[in-house]
Amino acid sequence: MARLRSRKHGRKRVRVGKPDVSLTGSAGVAALAELVVRLGVVDVLDGHLGAIKQRDRGVSAGQLLVALAQCQLLGGHGLVALDHQRPDAAWQQLSAVPGVPSTTAASLARRFGPEQLAGIESATTRLLASALPMMPAAKRAALTTTDPTIDMDSTDVEVYGPGKQGVAFNYRGQRAGRPHLATWAEAGITVAAELLAGNDDVRPRAADMLRRALAAIPAEVTGRPRVRADAGYFTADLAHAADQAGCDYAIAAKRSTAMWRAYAGIGEHEWAEATDMEGAQVAACDYAPQGWPDDAYTVVRRVRVNAEDISVDPRARRRRTIPADQLSLALGGALDQVWAVSFIVTNIPQYEPADAVEVEAWFRRRTDIEDRIRDAKLGAALRHLPSGHHEVNRVWMWAALLACNLSVLLQAITGLDTAGRAHGERLRRELLNVPARVIRHARGLELRLPPGPQILPEVLARLRLLPTPA
Repeated sequence: MARLRSRKHGRKRVRVGKPDVSLTGSAGVAALAELVVRLGVVDVLDGHLGAIKQRDRGVSAGQLLVALAQCQLLGGHGLVALDHQRPDAAWQQLSAVPGVPSTTAASLARRFGPEQLAGIESATTRLLASALPMMPAAKRAALTTTDPTIDMDSTDVEVYGPGKQGVAFNYRGQRAGRPHLATWAEAGITVAAELLAGNDDVRPRAADMLRRALAAIPAEVTGRPRVRADAGYFTADLAHAADQAGCDYAIAAKRSTAMWRAYAGIGEHEWAEATDMEGAQVAACDYAPQGWPDDAYTVVRRVRVNAEDISVDPRARRRRTIPADQLSLALGGALDQVWAVSFIVTNIPQYEPADAVEVEAWFRRRTDIEDRIRDAKLGAALRHLPSGHHEVNRVWMWAALLACNLSVLLQAITGLDTAGRAHGERLRRELLNVPARVIRHARGLELRLPPGPQILPEVLARLRLLPTPA
């Protein structure tokens, strides 16, 4: 074995010894394993997904999905990360599921058909129902007594290579896949999803996804559901589906000629200051697009914009929010300020002007789903679609969403989210990817962590207080 010569000034000589198989850099996988066992995640998934192989050998569909989710939570960005994690013998002892080679994972993922994908959603419903009683009383009460909100949104995942299946060029000229999600906003859980091509319109699929998402809300939740979505979901079909399901809705509207006419008819005395948004005002009008439910009306928000802040690029999004006459005057130097206008079509009951302000402030919190998408891309690995096969990429997407759901449930059950929910990157740094030595002691495994404050012992202690599924 080569030795490094010691330097002067008293510095000690450094030697590289033999590899120690009892060391791991991902000791926090023990917390994930405890959560998976306490919630019965693998059994629930297997019960709803069914068999994907003729012989009962190797990993099951549920084990595969959990292995992929765990891989992403630990920082894996592609299928090959499964191979990088497998040589860690100490990690293998802590994991609730066996290591899966990347080639095996890809082969099994190609067997997931519509039945298995639907089974993931129904399994999520079951896991939510099981996790709710395990949460602290205050958290459980907040979820069960508040009107549940279903957020809907999509995101584009750029890919490279003409051989990728199930992708297409989007409006920005990127070859992309388009994950389409519905989340329970208050719980932070994705309850329905599908992977589309980059040029697919989400509107024809929105009503069906809403019905699937509403079915996932636990029976203990007593509030009246609400759905909110951006202008990409502006369709009467979604509004009628919400109305038929006994659900309130608020959907950002396209800026049509009729909308601008409705805006022009609002008197100056009807505007009220928006909540927590400087320079913004809110008003309501009776206009509803043709074909929408009878109780629909429009909430309008306008925000002051300095003329000098308006982009000279005619493609700039902000320019489309400004009335055409104001825009031309501002660009010509005749106006110092203009209004940027947004429209929301809703059926949430309004009894006084303050109700419109409250609806607009609530709708603005639609960024919750954008945060979920960001965490799926950065905290997990939805920023990639690693395979050329569409079937594998669908499973990869669901593994990323399962990873985020497990992260949320872990924090909710153990109380880690009392000061705010940690994103995947932070959870990985503080809990999951912590080094430790794994030794056998008293017929069990013992983790020896480095000196200093660690949250892993506390998390494990809280999880072990939970009942084990029958």
